[in-house]
Amino acid sequence: MAINTDAGVLKWYPVYTHPRAEKKAFSALVDKGIEAYLPLQKKLKQWSDRKKWVEEPLLKSYIFVRITNNHQADVLMSRGIARFIYFSGKVATMPDRQIEELKLLMASSLDLEVTEEDLQAGEKIKVKAGPLKGLTGEIISYRSQKQLLLRLEGIGCSIIVNVAAAFINRL
Repeated sequence: MAINTDAGVLKWYPVYTHPRAEKKAFSALVDKGIEAYLPLQKKLKQWSDRKKWVEEPLLKSYIFVRITNNHQADVLMSRGIARFIYFSGKVATMPDRQIEELKLLMASSLDLEVTEEDLQAGEKIKVKAGPLKGLTGEIISYRSQKQLLLRLEGIGCSIIVNVAAAFINRL
């Protein structure tokens, strides 16, 4: 299925999946030709008899799709998809910049922490060096450490990552 950009503008939408169905939903969307993004993070899991590295979704029950308004029904009819996320009565969209920053964070191979706490806004910064170069966000003091906060406004989550002070510029 090719997405016709004449029918509207391509936008990123956060989509809520059924519990623990993120990977199946992602595969179903890709099989339909829908551009989708599922941020996965490697974690070391401990069982009673062994340890194993597994890829888990960074944001539980969330996938991002890049579609026009006309293709929302195609997304909803995909296996594992529960619903679109709404904000102020409208389907929420994500700016391209936020998806690119999320991809940059995921490519950095850092251990990331996702929080739904409503953290207070702080000083705006841009990372000038290191694996997160170019990322913009806020500097916060969280759990007695200086960390970078990337807010995902459309879904009410924040991603926290440690960044050396020497690697940031004030905006």
